[in-house]
Amino acid sequence: MWRKFIMVCLLLPACAQARVWSGVVKHVSDGDTLWLKPADGAAPRKVRLLGLDAPELCQEGGKAARAALQVLVANKLVQVTVNFQDSYGRDLGRLRVDDRDVGAALVSAGQAWSSRWHNSLGPYAAQEASARSARSGLFSDPAAELPRDFRKRHGPCQAPR
Repeated sequence: MWRKFIMVCLLLPACAQARVWSGVVKHVSDGDTLWLKPADGAAPRKVRLLGLDAPELCQEGGKAARAALQVLVANKLVQVTVNFQDSYGRDLGRLRVDDRDVGAALVSAGQAWSSRWHNSLGPYAAQEASARSARSGLFSDPAAELPRDFRKRHGPCQAPR
């Protein structure tokens, strides 16, 4: 029951009490996880990008996805809209840099998939469809494997910091 409620809230951001803050990206762990130093001087926060799933670092395309995220955000001031915290203590949210949706940019470049829930293709389905049509990034390989399927088959990679 709770799982369905959380999934609905992920799809309907109005359900969640979103918290918005700014910070500078200090470290990119992988294609969808990074560390930010909040502008208010608080301790660094680990943020997992909501709405997309990038390849694991040990998965084909994982290092390219991390590099793409680094190019977009490393050492830049970003705006974070946090909807939840996960069981690992990471903030789950969306990132904007220079008024650009970072998740949309990554999926458009073929560096991540739009997150799928039940029958939904996720919030970046249009960007993923365009990237697939253009055979961009990981979509140049017809056998590219969804990260969730990769994790089921291989388990998690060595945990990034």
